[in-house]
Amino acid sequence: MAKKKTAYVCNQCGSEHFQWQGQCKDCAEWNTLTEFVVQSANDRRPVSYSGFSGNTKAKVEVLKDIDLAALPRFTSGFKELDRVLGGGIVPGAAMLIGGSPGAGKSTLLLQVMCYLAEKGSVLYVTGEESLQQVAMRAKRLQLPDDKLKLLAETNVDTICQLAIENKPNVMVIDSIQVMSIADIQSAPGGVSQVRECAAALTRFAKQHHIAMFIVGHVTKDGSLAGPKVLEHCIDCSMMLEGESDGRYRTLRGTKNRFGAINELGVFGMTELGMKEVSNPSAIFLSKQQAPSAGSIVMSVWEGTRPLLVEIQALVDYSQMSHPRRVTVGLDQNRLAILLAVMHRHGGIQMNDQDVFVNVVGGVKVTETSADLAVMLAMLSSFKNTILPQGVIAFGEVGLSGEIRPVPNGTERIAEAAKHGFTKAIVPKANVPKQKIDGIEVVPIVKLNDALEAI
Repeated sequence: MAKKKTAYVCNQCGSEHFQWQGQCKDCAEWNTLTEFVVQSANDRRPVSYSGFSGNTKAKVEVLKDIDLAALPRFTSGFKELDRVLGGGIVPGAAMLIGGSPGAGKSTLLLQVMCYLAEKGSVLYVTGEESLQQVAMRAKRLQLPDDKLKLLAETNVDTICQLAIENKPNVMVIDSIQVMSIADIQSAPGGVSQVRECAAALTRFAKQHHIAMFIVGHVTKDGSLAGPKVLEHCIDCSMMLEGESDGRYRTLRGTKNRFGAINELGVFGMTELGMKEVSNPSAIFLSKQQAPSAGSIVMSVWEGTRPLLVEIQALVDYSQMSHPRRVTVGLDQNRLAILLAVMHRHGGIQMNDQDVFVNVVGGVKVTETSADLAVMLAMLSSFKNTILPQGVIAFGEVGLSGEIRPVPNGTERIAEAAKHGFTKAIVPKANVPKQKIDGIEVVPIVKLNDALEAI
C-alpha cells in the first residue's frame, strides 16, 4: 500500500504546509497548524455523495440570457434576518451562522424552520442534540410542530440520501463540526472533515436548489472555528453575538454574495424565543434620568441603515507610571491617535490620565465616524462638564485636526431627528441640502470648531 501523504493547514488563513512548524509563514499566527491526510485526485470519489450525480452537463450562456426569476427570494418570517441575508432566502444558497454557546443559534433557526415548514418542505438535521431535545425546545417556545421534519444524523452521505427522498426546500445542519464523511480518516471537527463536509453539502444544496443553513462553532477569541476554506465555500456568513446573560442579540453579516455585508439585525431573547427589535436605536440609548459627564450619542452606519449608539468616556488621574487606555467596542489604536490629535491641535493634554471608552449596548463600532463623538466624550469627562442634552455628533478626525465627512450623512441626521435630537455637530460636507425639521445642524471644519460648538 502506498503511504498516505499528510499536510498541515493553518486554521486562520487556510494555507497548507508540508511539515509542521510553530508559526504560519503566511499569516504569522502561532500554533494554528493542524495535520490532515491529503487525498490525490484519483483517490477521491466522484462528486456523487448520497446518490446525487455530478455528471450534469454544463453549457455556456450569455449573461443577459440568465433567468433571474427562476430563483426568487422568499422570506424567513423575520424581517431582521431577511435584512442580514440581503432581502430574503435565496434557493440553493449555503448560509453559515456562527456564535458562542448559548447565543441562540439553534433557537433562532428552529423558529425560522417551524415558520417555513407551514409553507413548504423543511428538514432540520441535528447532530449535537437528540430528537427529544429539539422537540422539548419547540414545545417550550410554543412553536407549531406538525409540519417540521427532524433527522438526527452526522453522516453526510446518509443526510443527502434522505434529503433526496424527502425533497426539502430548506435544510438546517446543526452543526458542521460534528458532521463526517466515511472516506475521510480524521475525526469529526478536524480540518479535513469540516472542509470536505462543507464542500459536499454546499455542492448538494446548489445542485438541488435547497437553501441550507449551516451552524458553526466559534473559538475562544470569537472567530469561526475550522479552516478558513469553510468561509470561502459558503455564500453567506453570519455571526450571532451577545452575552449569554444579556437580553439582546445582534446578528451581523460578514459575507454575503446576495446582498450587502455588515448588515445588523437585532433580536431580543425572551421566554418564547427570539423576538425582533423594530427600533434598534432605542435599546442602545441610555435610559438614565440624570445626565452625566462623558456621555454623547452618535450615529453609526450599519449595512443599509443608521443606528444611534451612546459613547461613554471616563478620564481620571492615573496612579501608574503608564496610564491605561481601554476601549470596549472601539479600536484601541484609534484611541491613541485621537489623544495625540487632541493634544497637538486642541491643546488638551491627557498624558497623566487613565482613559476608558465604552460603546453602550455591546455594539462594535468599526468605522471612523465615531472619532468626533469619542473626542467630545473624553473632553466632557476630563473637564467634568455635562454636554448639552439633545446633541448628536459624528465625523472622522484627521491627523491635522480637520473634521472629514462620512458616508450617508443626511440619513444619519434624519435618524437623530426622528428620535428627538435637536442639534447635530457634523462635518461641513455632510450638511443636508434641504433642511430637516426639528434639528439644528452645526457644520464644523476643524477640531476647534467642535469645541466651540459645545
